[in-house]
Amino acid sequence: MKKIAIYDPAMCCSTGVCGPAVNPELLRIATTIESLKKQGASISRYNLSSEPQAFINNPAVSALLRKDADILPVTLVDGEVVKTKEY
Repeated sequence: MKKIAIYDPAMCCSTGVCGPAVNPELLRIATTIESLKKQGASISRYNLSSEPQAFINNPAVSALLRKDADILPVTLVDGEVVKTKEY
């Protein structure tokens, strides 16, 4: 099975239900990830504000951030970047 890693921008939570307004895209992604995990998918999600070391430790993500600070979110599948700037 493929391994998926999502590197989120700095935010207070990954669900989209915190703060003054609900972010429907974050809510959709959180729900989709939980559903896939229940089916056995290997998905990791990292938040820049709470897990900055994960961004530093991943050479591909670190290199992208050095080139473009607005690149997040970044999605990797089996270590390869497959999507940037949106989920």
